[in-house]
Amino acid sequence: MTSSEIVRLPFDKAEVSVWARSGDKRITNWPVVYILDDGDDTRGATRKKQQDHRRKIYVGESLNVAARMRQHFASIERSTLTNLRVILDETFNKSVCLDLESFLIEMLSGDGAFEVLNRNDGIVNADYYNRAAYQAQFDAVFDRLKLDGVFTRTIPEIINSDLFKLSPFKSLTDDQAFAVEGVVKSLFDDLRSNDRSTTVIQGDPGTGKTVVAIYLLKLLADIRASTPLDALDDDSDSLFSEFFTDEHRMLLRDLRIGFVIPQQSLRKSVQKVFRKTPGLDPSMVLTAFDVGESATAFDLLIVDETHRLNQRANQPAAALNIKFRDITTKLFGHDDTSKTQLDWITAKSTHRIFLVDPAQSVKPADIPIETLERLVADAKTADHHHPLLSQMRVRAGSDYVGHVRRMLGAAPGSGSQSPASLPDFGEYDFRMFDDVSEMQTKIVRRDREVGLSRMVAGYAWEWKSKADKFAFDIEIGEFRMRWNSTQTDWIASPGSLDEVGSIHTVQGYDLNYAGVIIGPDLRFDTTTGRIIVDRASYFDKKGKEANKALGRVYSDDDLLWYIQNVYAVLLTRGIRGTYVYVHDPALREHLKRFVSQTQD
Repeated sequence: MTSSEIVRLPFDKAEVSVWARSGDKRITNWPVVYILDDGDDTRGATRKKQQDHRRKIYVGESLNVAARMRQHFASIERSTLTNLRVILDETFNKSVCLDLESFLIEMLSGDGAFEVLNRNDGIVNADYYNRAAYQAQFDAVFDRLKLDGVFTRTIPEIINSDLFKLSPFKSLTDDQAFAVEGVVKSLFDDLRSNDRSTTVIQGDPGTGKTVVAIYLLKLLADIRASTPLDALDDDSDSLFSEFFTDEHRMLLRDLRIGFVIPQQSLRKSVQKVFRKTPGLDPSMVLTAFDVGESATAFDLLIVDETHRLNQRANQPAAALNIKFRDITTKLFGHDDTSKTQLDWITAKSTHRIFLVDPAQSVKPADIPIETLERLVADAKTADHHHPLLSQMRVRAGSDYVGHVRRMLGAAPGSGSQSPASLPDFGEYDFRMFDDVSEMQTKIVRRDREVGLSRMVAGYAWEWKSKADKFAFDIEIGEFRMRWNSTQTDWIASPGSLDEVGSIHTVQGYDLNYAGVIIGPDLRFDTTTGRIIVDRASYFDKKGKEANKALGRVYSDDDLLWYIQNVYAVLLTRGIRGTYVYVHDPALREHLKRFVSQTQD
């Protein structure tokens, strides 16, 4: 395999014409990848200046790059670009070029220094002969482009960023692609027939529900913004090029579309991504309250983490309790306390797409599981249900999530029995520690090696540092740490490696390594052989308070179910590994039977 050559020249008709006649047959009859940008080089400028004046860039591949450039000169949007780089390699074939094109688009979107002009019609993730060897070569191409100012960050820095993780430019798994295709087809059918519709996309932690939601929004935005001239971008290898038609463009033309995200932290991160993505806008990202208070209805609402929408319950602030009452009264004619935020969204939209995992409800104010199960059942009946099955985050295989739930006693039929054998999680680093300080040291080392490694815990210690910044929250022997000092984008915040994140800061996010402290809120009853809850050691006030509006109190069994869900979420954040320390000695001994004791 040879090293690639990168030719750079002005994106100018005369210059390209001269180059095309140079006699190099790779210009007119060889698979290549090319990059067009606007040439406003901001190397050496401050990060803020780079962000304020973002360059535009487009990545493509072609078997005849000279002819392809003539097509781009005819494009209103791309004819304003000024630089052309062509990546030539004698060993390239069509499959390699499609793969390299996808790689560069994903990296450029995650880098965030450019406005990526490519539309999102389905990045190919096809296998081909000797793919691993070619992909190793892509890193060298990346390094040379970085030296030339195309990239501003390294590959690890990009991959660990929210911009990359939440980017709409993703290679989808087969089931994600089937879901996107099915949802879009159904949506266009429903738009044609003027029927109202409810669609459900269901998946375990790590199956990429948020990625699919953002992908859908970008795909619909690109179809709506496409023009007949964009036909030159059509490629039979693109997954969703069939949707780029005049009819679909007209169906989407005047639609009001919103993206509802219940968690504040994730909402802020997605708004950052939308700010840098053509066709998407931060104002599309909403709370359920925003939807309820909106003066006009929505044609389409996509709802991420639907299980975190609220039923009627005491809200974190008195003003929100008043809003909840007023919105319900406005929408349904009276203050019906049985109505939930799910009902608001249904009332305020013609079409809605819910992304849901009922097993990720973590507190009593969340939508009741019975309501979520009914939502899923109705979607299945209407043939509007799309499951996501492939594990995208945790590199331990699809059995890992089920194993964690069985280990916590949260899976149906799980009990006190030890597993007959431990599943094979391959190279995934899943281990327990007897010393929490040793686990923290290991997490710090992992962060130094690969980044994005954090300590997280169940809400089993008071948040003393909220009122006294010098106080420590989590104290176990000589070990002392504080809770997260911010709930917004905590994982990327400067001091997060020295803090412990709660469920409210990490749900919906990825880590490379997670150090999970299972606190004294969970214990093991050696008499009954069952995992039990210690209510006095659970300090999330909203996680256990009675619901006065609905006249409901929550039993220890109810609380146990929520806390098991909390730990199941925490134990499924780590891409490369999950470390576990258990505070209760009896529970620690019990859980050791579910975790390999291999140490390095």
